[in-house]
Amino acid sequence: MATDIRPGGWQVLPTIIKNLIIINALVWLAQITIGRSQLPMSDLFALHYVKSDLYKPWQFLTYMFMHDPQSPFHILFNMLALWMFGSTLENLWGPKRFLIFYLLCGLFAGFVQVLAMAYDMSNYTHLYNTGQITADDLTFVANVPVLGASGAVMGIFAAFAYSFPNSQLFIFPIPFPIKAKWALIGFVAYDLFGGLYSNAGGIAHFAHIGGAVLGIILVIIWNRKNRRNFY
Repeated sequence: MATDIRPGGWQVLPTIIKNLIIINALVWLAQITIGRSQLPMSDLFALHYVKSDLYKPWQFLTYMFMHDPQSPFHILFNMLALWMFGSTLENLWGPKRFLIFYLLCGLFAGFVQVLAMAYDMSNYTHLYNTGQITADDLTFVANVPVLGASGAVMGIFAAFAYSFPNSQLFIFPIPFPIKAKWALIGFVAYDLFGGLYSNAGGIAHFAHIGGAVLGIILVIIWNRKNRRNFY
């Protein structure tokens, strides 16, 4: 993995991150305007269970550019984390490698989440076959969308934490700094617990884990010939 800063120097808002933020913001604005009345954007572009009537192959890419239209905090937190941790990586890697990394993490995160959805659907199908839920309940679960950049952003954070493990982070509401490596372990543990044991919807825990796992794998591969890039 390259450690030299690009000829253009260190940028506070690198090119790819700037454009990713702009694209995500424009898509979210479309979601809260035309998407609410004229265009079923969530049905078309959010990621769905592969056996759902709403599933389309392109959703593995498009879902990561959509966010919850009911709350601005979803996109704000994702874009803030993308900028905070991604800026360092894009400055080190360059725009091409950073964009490839981001998209691969997002795609893999979606793939892992779909596998988790398939497992959940097998359980719900059993409930339907035994008369514990209705056909409408089964259809509703099958059509629950996955959307957001969180999986890709989690890959970015995992790469940052692996490359700069001793960086001090302040994470609300914890009143003291935490090293990036411990924060990553904490986030992954939280998502693993949430994915396995939580019945609450709304968070694609396994997408986060998938993004983090691929992020670590890619950094290890890229860093094999340059083991000095740890701080």
